[in-house]
Amino acid sequence: MNALREIVNIDLGNPAIDTPLRSDAFELTDGEKIEKIQYHFSEIMHTLGLDLSDDSLNGTPKRVAKMFVNEMFSGLNPLNKPLISLFENNYGYNKMLVEKGITLYSNCEHHFVPIIGKAHVAYIPGSKVIGLSKINRLVQYYAKRPQVQERLTVQIASALKDILQHDDVAVVIEADHLCVAARGIKDTHSNTLTANYSGQFEKEAVKQEFLSYINHK
Repeated sequence: MNALREIVNIDLGNPAIDTPLRSDAFELTDGEKIEKIQYHFSEIMHTLGLDLSDDSLNGTPKRVAKMFVNEMFSGLNPLNKPLISLFENNYGYNKMLVEKGITLYSNCEHHFVPIIGKAHVAYIPGSKVIGLSKINRLVQYYAKRPQVQERLTVQIASALKDILQHDDVAVVIEADHLCVAARGIKDTHSNTLTANYSGQFEKEAVKQEFLSYINHK
């Protein structure tokens, strides 16, 4: 547990962008969390009037609990943060590298319904380059927690800057929010765009080059 607290302290070092977590967030094991969620979700289903003795429903509470802990909200656990590989930039590549159209599934922290979209990430290499799949994994790690899109955008950018040890990073996310499409206003035509530009990407010419790449079909 002490080792986990050390990881948490390293991973959650910026209160302005950290996901809000209680100080005892990691006192329970994943198995214990699954048991508690299973019980409470059974109570929710019972309150809604559902018959939990039905073959189609009786396994639902456990399935939901396992999905929450092991999949949809696995990014809450710092132990699940991907190990990031950096390689020497032996080929001297110093132009923009863009990983666009990264599939993004998250959940709105206000209603716990899906956020579905794409993330576009870019950086300008220095002495090191990052393994391409690690960018995707980093996006998925921060997406797999209750989120607001603005925070998610900044968390990805901040993590990438920490890994690369420089600020030449850009992140754009475009996503549909089911809290807008499936409830409330029920607008299925709008989507949400957020962006974070740092270092050289704050220069208009560099920013426009990046945007031209992600808009190119």
